[in-house]
Amino acid sequence: MLSRRDVMGLLPFAASGARRAPNLILIYADDLGYGDLGCYGGRIRTPHLDRLAKEGMRFTQCLSANPVCSPSRAALLTGRYPTRVKIPRVLFPRDREGLPEDETTIAAMLKPQGYRTHCVGKWHLGHHPEHLPTSRGFDGYFGIPYSNDMDPPVLLRSGKGGVEIVEQRAAMDRLAGRYAEEAVKFIDSAKDSPFFLYFPHTFPHIPLGASARFRGKSAQGLYGDVVEELDWGVGQVWEAVKRHGLDRETLIVFSSDNGPWYQGSPGPLRGRKGATLEGGVRVPLIARMPGTVAANRVSDELVSTMDVLPTFARLSGAKLPAKPLDGADLLPLLTGREQRRQREALLYFDGWNAQCIRDGNLKLHVARYNSQVYSPAPAAGRLNLPLPKPELYDLAIDPNESYDIAPERPADVERLQKKMEQMIAGFPAEVRDAWAQTRARPTAGDVGAFPRIVQ
Repeated sequence: MLSRRDVMGLLPFAASGARRAPNLILIYADDLGYGDLGCYGGRIRTPHLDRLAKEGMRFTQCLSANPVCSPSRAALLTGRYPTRVKIPRVLFPRDREGLPEDETTIAAMLKPQGYRTHCVGKWHLGHHPEHLPTSRGFDGYFGIPYSNDMDPPVLLRSGKGGVEIVEQRAAMDRLAGRYAEEAVKFIDSAKDSPFFLYFPHTFPHIPLGASARFRGKSAQGLYGDVVEELDWGVGQVWEAVKRHGLDRETLIVFSSDNGPWYQGSPGPLRGRKGATLEGGVRVPLIARMPGTVAANRVSDELVSTMDVLPTFARLSGAKLPAKPLDGADLLPLLTGREQRRQREALLYFDGWNAQCIRDGNLKLHVARYNSQVYSPAPAAGRLNLPLPKPELYDLAIDPNESYDIAPERPADVERLQKKMEQMIAGFPAEVRDAWAQTRARPTAGDVGAFPRIVQ
């Protein structure tokens, strides 16, 4: 527990001018499972992330705002649901759109505070020059601008000199090392001013690639090799911070964009990437900053990756964006000043479709697709369908969402249904229209099953 003097000394860093604003490092894995890291019960060796968790705080109930790539990143960087920022789906190389210009990213928020900003890795919020990180508040960018299974997996560098193609087809076995080198180089160059490093890693999204130093070294195949090299990269970034004597002035945050795809482990959770079951959206969240973040703490409070932006704003003294946020400031939890807190219920979206709502440990499922994601759709097409009866799960005792308690808790079902209706009414027309279309479809089906249209 931090002393009152410790807490008062860091709020806010930039207000008095006596201390410079803290450095902020946000490392964001791609398709990493909740159960992949050692500190989350995984079997893959992740010593650097495990140590980050031991010397900082680890959250066990962190939700991504979406179970797939682009929407989850849009929410992370803006503190707003992806359906509010008009990024409801994965973007592809054929797409012309990207994160709208009127949305404020973490980087753009921090620039007026004198931050140097850099992005290394997978952006996936638009790959044309007007949508790249350097048009969204970042001074520089190095990485593949979308998923590495999209063609071509071009490696770019963007900055004051424009956009340069570094490699037309990035070599996957060299990528993790190049990312780590670029991240360390930025820290070396920015050490004398407050900096924000956003490091959205390409891996462990497929196709997987590991360097000779790591390939074949884990007991979990190539996937394990890749995660071990990703952990090594975290260590390289951390070492650079310590080498410049910035350890107590730097907040390092680590998370993932969604659950695991074909490989990787969701731990005790049901579902994977592309599903609004917990395995698709619950992600690791680790934060470390000596003297600020309480050490060796595990929190089971419900949090969201959308909470990163308001937390960074509080720490840096930056002005919050003008548009309303869906994220909440985590600093009281991080410092240990609060153990519990009340927060707004969280919605689970897939595309424009709201499918679940969670309030504390209670999660209500109200809609579901009629087929799994990335699988052949039935003849009628893949549709979001209302469940014949809502399903209620108590995640405190049933993290696998295996036992529907809706019949025993009708008051909670009614309360959460009303809350969901109220929240959806405040979303853009696309969400409201999708909700109305879903509710109008007559369905049948068993508890826990894919619903089907009643003809």
